Amino acid sequence: MVSQNVVVPDATTGIITVSNSSVFTPSAQKPPTAPGHISISKKKLLKSLEINGDQSQRLNSWVDSMRASSPTHLRSLPSLSSEEELNSWMKRHPSALDMFERIIEASRGKEIVMFLDYDGTLSPIVADPDRAFISSKMRRTVKKLAKCFPTSIVTGRCIDKVFSFVKLAELYYAGSHGMDIKGPTKGFSRYNKDKPSVLYQPAGDFLPMIDEVFKQLVEKTKSTPGAKVENNKFCLSVHFRNVDEKKWSELALKVRSVVKNYPTLKLSQGRKVFEIRPTIKWDKGKALEFLLESLGFDNSSDVFPIYIGDDRTDEDAFKLLQERGQGLGLLVTKFPKDTNASYSLQDPLEVMDFLRRLVEWKQIQQST
Repeated sequence: MVSQNVVVPDATTGIITVSNSSVFTPSAQKPPTAPGHISISKKKLLKSLEINGDQSQRLNSWVDSMRASSPTHLRSLPSLSSEEELNSWMKRHPSALDMFERIIEASRGKEIVMFLDYDGTLSPIVADPDRAFISSKMRRTVKKLAKCFPTSIVTGRCIDKVFSFVKLAELYYAGSHGMDIKGPTKGFSRYNKDKPSVLYQPAGDFLPMIDEVFKQLVEKTKSTPGAKVENNKFCLSVHFRNVDEKKWSELALKVRSVVKNYPTLKLSQGRKVFEIRPTIKWDKGKALEFLLESLGFDNSSDVFPIYIGDDRTDEDAFKLLQERGQGLGLLVTKFPKDTNASYSLQDPLEVMDFLRRLVEWKQIQQST
């Protein structure tokens, strides 16, 4: 982590709160655009839907991007046009199940630390985000996993919502794309036995603004059938999975008409969802880095992080692992996508199979 971090244990609560001067400067008014404001290239602006130019061209770009976010569209890899190219993608990102022994060999002598996305990874993508329940089998698998390895859920959802689904107090949770981090409940995890609980909220000053924008988006999108606005505490999601495709361009304009009035918020896109987040230097990759530091692995060469996720926002974590030269990223997808992940899994069932094999391997190691 960067040297600007300040860790202050609260003597009464035992909770660690962290400030980071490289993220933003606190202000009683609207959060400032510097030093936490991110400079985004033109290419990145296109991806984030901050597109300049002709209105019709802008709409076409938005709708194309919205279509590409659907797991049923093969537009994430424009060059894909044949089975040969599909096989080529699989050679570059082979199944983590097929390559399990190679993954285990790469982790020899190192501490495996697990990071898991939620939607599309631990639970299937569903029409109603409020019903994205984790199966009892998956919950039991993750519970066993957390007994073997430090385990975190890193999600765009708010922590309270994800915890209501998962109900496992022994996990680390990083909600709002890593902007709300909380450690295991005391006494539930051996990995924080001698450490104070972890609490990190780098975007705390943005809460009033997020609530304000949430109300505006609810009002603005209520005339679009199927649109759903979700308040994830430090970020917002506008789901369009149940919106008629003919209404997508109209919805995109409505969302942008609100967000454009808040220059310290950025608009990006995931799997049939718009994401509105503070423009601070924080993402799932930074959350992964912070959690590794909290576990005592910040400068360690004996750690092997494994991050499993299915969304564009997980790419920040995949990229970080590449840059560190430690661990692996596993992309959950049935379709070829541009990715920084090393391996792939097709769906939550394959994720569960992979996690079970990890647990079985660890249990064998502990018994010998």
